[in-house]
Amino acid sequence: MGKNLTRRDLVNLILLSAIQPRASIAGQDMPATEMKMLGLIGGTSWHSTVEYYRYINQTINDYYGSETNPPLIIYNLNQRAIHDLQVKGQWDKIADIYSDAGIKLRAAGAQAVLFAANTPYRVYPEVAQRIGIPVLHIADATGTAIQHAHLTKVGLLGTKYTMEDGFIPLWLKEHYGIEVLVPASQTVRDELHRMIQRELGMGVVKPTTKRYVLDQIEDLHQHDAQGIILGCTEFTLLIS
Repeated sequence: MGKNLTRRDLVNLILLSAIQPRASIAGQDMPATEMKMLGLIGGTSWHSTVEYYRYINQTINDYYGSETNPPLIIYNLNQRAIHDLQVKGQWDKIADIYSDAGIKLRAAGAQAVLFAANTPYRVYPEVAQRIGIPVLHIADATGTAIQHAHLTKVGLLGTKYTMEDGFIPLWLKEHYGIEVLVPASQTVRDELHRMIQRELGMGVVKPTTKRYVLDQIEDLHQHDAQGIILGCTEFTLLIS
């Protein structure tokens, strides 16, 4: 089985790619006072937002070898409202909500924004055009991690929007030449989506859910996936 690319792998790459190039020029750690303020748009779900917050802080602690923390601002969205709009297919309104959050984070001092979930990247183009500061794309960190692992074909598990709407696979194909497989069965994709929204997104972790997810990973491996993107942060509640 290839490596599972977890959310911590990807967040680490986002942070270290921002820090290490400048630090390497000077041959030493970047002064903590030079770290940029990052805005996180979270809440979808808050359980995954906690993981982003944890990973980002831990990565910076590890980088400096101390309790040095990065400057972060979190804007917490109402997950219920977002899910209702997703069901209705009202992605334009979701883009408005994320754009508004991004603008508020910029006004509070954020110099870049990160969505603390995968599914919101469906509205990345609209938000990136509106908020006036960079939006860090999780698929860039994903592509870098896959390339570092010397893989060319990977499986993707996530919400049905992440698996079906193509915004992550297309980005990886166009920017990194990486082929992405998703479960072929609509029933499987629907069940993974249900597990994310009705269980993991509410902090419910069941052994049967873990077994189901592991079975889908193995099925993708049998279809030549060299690694697996756990394209939903809540999956890391199941699989370390």
